Amino acid sequence: MRRFLASMLYRLILKNRGYSIAGTKNETTREEWTRATLKKIPPGTRILDAGAGELKFKEFCDHLDYVSQDFNEYDGAGDDKAMQTGVWDTSKIDIVSDITSIPVDDQSFGAVMCTEVLEHVPDPVSALKELDRLLVPGGYILITAPFCSLTHFSPYHFATGFNRYFYEHWMLTLGYDVIELKENGNFFEYLAQENRRLKSLGEKYTDTQLDPLDHAAIDLLLKKIELLSRLDKNSKELLCFGYFLFAKKKLQ
Repeated sequence: MRRFLASMLYRLILKNRGYSIAGTKNETTREEWTRATLKKIPPGTRILDAGAGELKFKEFCDHLDYVSQDFNEYDGAGDDKAMQTGVWDTSKIDIVSDITSIPVDDQSFGAVMCTEVLEHVPDPVSALKELDRLLVPGGYILITAPFCSLTHFSPYHFATGFNRYFYEHWMLTLGYDVIELKENGNFFEYLAQENRRLKSLGEKYTDTQLDPLDHAAIDLLLKKIELLSRLDKNSKELLCFGYFLFAKKKLQ
């Protein structure tokens, strides 16, 4: 029976041959958006990169007066559970502090960037309020965070993500005009991303070695998911990789 299934699956693969890219653009889309959005901030603006980690986006800030902040406690190994980076270098951080208590005067920055950080903060609302304290009226805030995520950087992972309504509520409450609030991906792209983990996570968490038929089945499924993603009609309202926020603090 398995040989018969393998034969049928092989024919389907030949019919639908070609590499699927569904679920592969989470990080690259986020990087492209961040780079483009940073260019919208006026040259010379003093910007705080809050939770900067390894200064991934410093290179996009050549036209800005860049300052980094991080709590500097994550080392790449964490608690050795779930998804870890292995290595993590925060030796070049300018300000070492908790993100909810940054030792800088009020209204010290014309822009604040906080990328993929809020899910690692026990109290993300307090973090937003602290970043607001540091921002001048008329200043810009740029935030990215997942809508849904697997456990990573543990034990410093306190929320799987945030919905658009989180940003809409707090930007209104804190007094910001939202310039852009954009979803990254959609339901099908997210599904494809997680299906791509079946090979590695199946081996890690079940001691199961997938055979060529299993791999072929996953590849065929990814092709179908890619087709559904192309036909998508707003499934991002249900699930996506995350949200991109760009907002301006109202003049007082």
